[in-house]
Amino acid sequence: MSADVDLAAAEWVKSSYSEGNGGQCVEFSRALTVAHGLVPVRDSKEPGRPALIFPAGGWAAFISAVKQGQFTA
Repeated sequence: MSADVDLAAAEWVKSSYSEGNGGQCVEFSRALTVAHGLVPVRDSKEPGRPALIFPAGGWAAFISAVKQGQFTA
């Protein structure tokens, strides 16, 4: 992944699974998905820190696995 990905104008969406009380806040952006097939993800409590950027297919597989309960706490 190139280090020159510009997310300055990205519009972030909070995950529906994030708690509303300030904990476990995950956000993603569709900014690169269509043009580059990438999904940036960040911690909304630390928006200035770098985002993790996943291939769209890998992110979709992860979300599917979460919805199916394939991960345990």
